[in-house]
Amino acid sequence: MDMYTPFLLLFLLLTFSAALVSSNFYSDFDITWGDDRAKILDNGQQLQLTLDRTSGCGIQSKQEYLFAKIDMQIKLIPGNSAGTVTTYYLSSQGPKHDEIDFEFLGNLSGDPYIMHTNVFAQGLGNREQQFYLWFDPTLDFHTYSVLWTSNQIIFSVDGTPVRVFKNRETELGNVDTNYHYPKNQAMRIYSTLWNADDWATRGGLVKTDWTKAPFVASFRNFNAATSSSSDSAAEEALDSNQEQRLQWVRKNYMIYNYCADTKRFPQGLPPECK
Repeated sequence: MDMYTPFLLLFLLLTFSAALVSSNFYSDFDITWGDDRAKILDNGQQLQLTLDRTSGCGIQSKQEYLFAKIDMQIKLIPGNSAGTVTTYYLSSQGPKHDEIDFEFLGNLSGDPYIMHTNVFAQGLGNREQQFYLWFDPTLDFHTYSVLWTSNQIIFSVDGTPVRVFKNRETELGNVDTNYHYPKNQAMRIYSTLWNADDWATRGGLVKTDWTKAPFVASFRNFNAATSSSSDSAAEEALDSNQEQRLQWVRKNYMIYNYCADTKRFPQGLPPECK
């Protein structure tokens, strides 16, 4: 433990309300589609999402959040998961919606999953970054977290930050109207499992093998801590160890960054990339 850790822990305790949302899928979520393919088990402690040839399924949180620390433990589909997409994300509603995404793109047995992240604000996305994971996400549960404040969004895996998306509206809002930051719309939490073999695996070249169905992803230990003050939350920052871990992940495991895709943006990269 370094000298900054106690202060960081104290800050988080003060910033976010002490009452965590209980890890009970019965009380915290509604099954929204897919009939009985979404199943809540173990007295509400675990969720299973299933995809078969007929349909996938999905859930949404009963509560909306405006700035929060959200955690979910997920064990992804084992074996040949090509063509499938397992999602865990926050989203508001409407054509100018905000959204913060984790999407897990399945692959052939032995090939790594791709963890896809994205941020939408005022209906505008195109902020994708993709990563391989440094472990097999199908063997056990791992914690995927979003820390969303008025100042920045931090994506983390098992406590290791993998991406930071900062609020730069004050700097860029008057320069480029295509830049926004999600800060005004409350969002619900969603998880889905569905077939996307038209694009998910190698751009749609590898199709879902339905002889391997049903495909099952498991979820547990959902927690949500809402911010008691967006102003104080805005001061949240990575300590030196977290910054080093962030750079390690981005150097060794990031496989796509929209800020480096000049072919996609021939007229110039999005303003925050500069």
